[in-house]
Amino acid sequence: MKKYLIALLAFQLSSTLLFSQRQMESLDRGLIAVKENGRFYVSWRVLGTDADNLAFNLYRKSGTNTPIRVNDKPISDATNLIDEKANPTENNSWFVKTVVNGVEKQTKGSFSIPANSPDKNYLSIPLKGISGYTPNDCSTGDLDGDGRYDLVVHMAGAGKDNSFTGISDTPVFQAYTLEGKFLWEINLGKNIREGAHYTQFMVYDLDGDGIAELVCKTADGTTDSANNVVGDASKDWRDLNKNSPTYGKILQGLEYLTVFDGKTGKIVHTVPYIPERGDIGKWGGKGGNGKNDNTGNRVDRFTACIAYLDGVHPSVVMCRGYYGRIVMAAWDFKDKQLTSKWVFDSKNGGNPYSGMGNHGLSVADVDHDGKDEIIFGAMVVDNDGKGLYTTGFRHGDALHVSDLDPEIPGQEVFGVHEIEEGTKGPGVALFSAADGKVLFTAMEDQDIGRGVADNIDSSRVGAQMWWSGSKGLYDIKGNKIGEAPRSTNFLIYWDGDASREILNSNYIDKYGKGRIFTAEGARSNNGSKSTPALSADILGDWREELILRSEDNSELRIYSTTIPTAIRQYTLMHDSQYRLAIAWQNVGYNQPPHTSFYMGTGMKPAPKPNIKLVP
Repeated sequence: MKKYLIALLAFQLSSTLLFSQRQMESLDRGLIAVKENGRFYVSWRVLGTDADNLAFNLYRKSGTNTPIRVNDKPISDATNLIDEKANPTENNSWFVKTVVNGVEKQTKGSFSIPANSPDKNYLSIPLKGISGYTPNDCSTGDLDGDGRYDLVVHMAGAGKDNSFTGISDTPVFQAYTLEGKFLWEINLGKNIREGAHYTQFMVYDLDGDGIAELVCKTADGTTDSANNVVGDASKDWRDLNKNSPTYGKILQGLEYLTVFDGKTGKIVHTVPYIPERGDIGKWGGKGGNGKNDNTGNRVDRFTACIAYLDGVHPSVVMCRGYYGRIVMAAWDFKDKQLTSKWVFDSKNGGNPYSGMGNHGLSVADVDHDGKDEIIFGAMVVDNDGKGLYTTGFRHGDALHVSDLDPEIPGQEVFGVHEIEEGTKGPGVALFSAADGKVLFTAMEDQDIGRGVADNIDSSRVGAQMWWSGSKGLYDIKGNKIGEAPRSTNFLIYWDGDASREILNSNYIDKYGKGRIFTAEGARSNNGSKSTPALSADILGDWREELILRSEDNSELRIYSTTIPTAIRQYTLMHDSQYRLAIAWQNVGYNQPPHTSFYMGTGMKPAPKPNIKLVP
């Protein structure tokens, strides 16, 4: 066993030399300044490709004066600074220069705050409102090639869960820059139902041209930003019979997969959706609520992700089903064309992968071959589209994949499972991501709805675990170590240490210390799940931004921490596992992102990402 661990560690350390570099977006320094109590907190990002000895100089330009250097000597540690000498009665703007061997080099990006601006702990993005609609889940990507992230917002009207009948509104996507400029709008039309389980959308630079694409399921009548239409706009495939058991559902008609240009919102390429519905009564499987139905509840459950299946280029993976039959279809996008890569199909209840899916999913290189696998609840599909293994623990609502136990080589998977309708098994499980070896189980034969795992106790090394109905907080070995947090929803890096904080609704708590931040006048999404529109490291240093909608739904608010940190860490967005997690964060029951390496108390320096910035 000891020889195996040594060999695995050596393999991981040498992986950056063995594997090809992953294509990754080229970013500017993401500089942001926040005015607080008359002072200005300034923060910027370190890139994953930066040399360890790269230093920075921060400059401020006030009014029409010549820019002055804010720091006394080049900054070689954490990339944040409180500028106490800036005059708030003047127009102020900041920019950074890199320093190598005493030589400065200008970088892209700056941030300005007008004279006499009020203290404001968020950036505002005014929305182009739609009557009856609410800004819901968001995704991010560089839509215009300027090295700065932009936002795609799912504007959600009246939606319907698959288990209910009724007519829904049409799903709408809007795109904005972080400066608040409206870019485009796409309407998926009446033949795509609105709801958390239908409208999965991926935003990512798939072809490496520096501009992110939007990919999603479409149907007859989907309309792009220039009023180009997918299929036949005259078709209405909804069941409009109010007495029908499938009233309001869309169980007929052609289905498509469409790539939209991120810069313009125009249709680029459309292909038939894989898999097609087929017989809607044959999407069930073994165990509990995996049974078949004829009302479209099993067939119309969708998830999606982006994965580096060849280790270099990102592919889009669209998934259908998780209670019973599960199908994943991988696609490549090159030369403005979608091409099918592979299809995984669990087929029927006799297949060990049947019913092992999840209300969300994760992506990671679990077998250390430089290529990604899809972790889908209790099962893992290899990069070639073949099943790698399944634990047999059935599907669930929450999933966390990372190096949760730094004492054990490789990553771990923590999740909760719906043990329902006579099925048996653990409601909580921790297992090795590489081979499915079970490391910890709890809540035998109980249906557990929510659970979280990460390092939230800054006095301890390794992740902690807790779940709905748990009697306490557990360390990653399964030992009870304290009281469980009241929230089991989301996580965020917010304060100055390497451990994570607890994000719920519009507030952030520090475990053992209580409330450290409240976003006054802002609201979370998705009911009791209380999830943000998005939480991701899109600005400043490695800490995460919190994006929420305002109470009146007129704007999105981007909150960025103003707590100093001494930790120098490259942007989490250049860790490909974390970056892919931001792409899938809006899928199904939203889950927080995780890095590929252990991040928390007692962490070692993060391994250099094996990436190539494009274009």
